[in-house]
Amino acid sequence: MKNKSPIFVLFVTILIDLLGFGLIIPILPIFASELNAGPFVIGLIAGIYSLMNFLFAPFWGTLSDKIGRRPVMLISIFLTMLSYVFFSFTHSLTFLIISRIFSGMGSANISAAQAYIADITTPENRAKNMGIIGAGFGLGFIFGPPVGGYLKSISGAGSVDIVGYFAAGLCAFNLLLAYLYLPESLKVKNPDKAFSFKPIANILHELKKPVISELISINFLFVVAFSMMSLTAAILWAEHYGFDTKQIGYVFMYIGLTAAIVQGGLVGKLSKAFGEKKLLLYGSLLMAFGLATLPFAPTDMFFFQFISLGLISLANGCLTPSINSLISQAANPGEQGQALGTNQSLGSLARVVGPVLGGFLFNLHYTLPYLLGAVLMIGAYGVSKLLKNQNTTDANMVTEIN
Repeated sequence: MKNKSPIFVLFVTILIDLLGFGLIIPILPIFASELNAGPFVIGLIAGIYSLMNFLFAPFWGTLSDKIGRRPVMLISIFLTMLSYVFFSFTHSLTFLIISRIFSGMGSANISAAQAYIADITTPENRAKNMGIIGAGFGLGFIFGPPVGGYLKSISGAGSVDIVGYFAAGLCAFNLLLAYLYLPESLKVKNPDKAFSFKPIANILHELKKPVISELISINFLFVVAFSMMSLTAAILWAEHYGFDTKQIGYVFMYIGLTAAIVQGGLVGKLSKAFGEKKLLLYGSLLMAFGLATLPFAPTDMFFFQFISLGLISLANGCLTPSINSLISQAANPGEQGQALGTNQSLGSLARVVGPVLGGFLFNLHYTLPYLLGAVLMIGAYGVSKLLKNQNTTDANMVTEIN
C-alpha cells in the first residue's frame, strides 16, 4: 500500500466526512426532540454545522496555503473524530451543540482537499479528479442515512452512542490512512503569507477578482436552488404523492447514486468533450429544467419525477467539479486554497439560506421553491455567459477558460 494514490486517500476523507453528515441527517431531529428541544432549537442546531463550514472552509484553505495541505488535513480529520466522540457521549443539548460545532469545523476541510488536487493534477485532468472527490459526496448520502437510522435504533431512545462510536471509528481509520499515505503536495509553502481569521473579509477580497467572483456567484446560486429542493422535496413527496419515510429515503438514494456515477465516471469525459465552461452552461440549463418540472408530475405518474431528478443529478455532476476546477485555474498558485475555501464558505452559507427560503416559499405554494430555483439557475446561466477568457503564463493553469 506504499503506492496508495493521494486521490484515493482524499476520496476516503471526503466520503467519511459526508458519510458522517449523512448518518446524522435522519436522526438529528428525532434525537434533539428526545432531549426536549423544540422545532426552533432543532433548526438552530442543524444550522450550526453549515455555519461552522461557512467560517472554517476559507480558514483551512488559507492555512493550507501557508503551512501545507497535509497538516491541515490531519488536524481537520482529528477534529471530526473528536466531534463524534462528543456525539457518542451526548445526553444533553449542550454536548449535542459542541459535537456539531467540532463536526462542522473539521468537515470544512474540503477546500484543502480541493487545493491538494489542484497541486497534483494537470489542468486537463483537474475536473475529472474533482469529480472523483465529488463522487464521495454522493456515496456519503447514499449510505449515510440508512446506516444512521439503523444504528440509532440499536442505541435506543435518548442515546446515540453507537452512532458516535461508529463514526469516530471511521475517522480514526481515515486519520491513520492519511498519516501513512498522504504526502505533502504543496511544493512551495508560503510561511510569510499574512494570515487572519476574517471570513467576511476573505469573501469580499475574492469577490473583487474577475472570473473567480463569477464562479463563486454561480456556485452560490446553484447551492441555494439545490438546497431549496433538498429540504422541500421530502415534504412534497409525503404530502402530494403519499410516500412514507422509507420510500423517500430510496428516492434520495437514487439522487445520490446518480450524482456519484456522473461525478465519478462521466464528468472527465464530458469535460474533455465540451470543456468546463460549456459544462457550466449546460449544467445550469439542465438544473433549471429539472427543478421547474419536478413538482408538476401527476400524482399517479411519479416516475416522471425520476426524469427531473436525473437531470438535476446530471447538472450537479457538471457544475460542481467544473466550478472548482475553474476556480483553481483562475487563482494565483499561492492562493488556490484560499479561493476554493471562500467558494466552499459561501456554499455553506447558501445551505443556510436555501432551506429557510425554501420552507417559507413552500408554505405559500408547494411549487414556488422549485420555480424560484429554476429562475436562479437561469441567472447562473447568464453569469456563466459573462465569464471572460483568461490567459495565464503559469504552467499549472490553462491558457484559456473556454
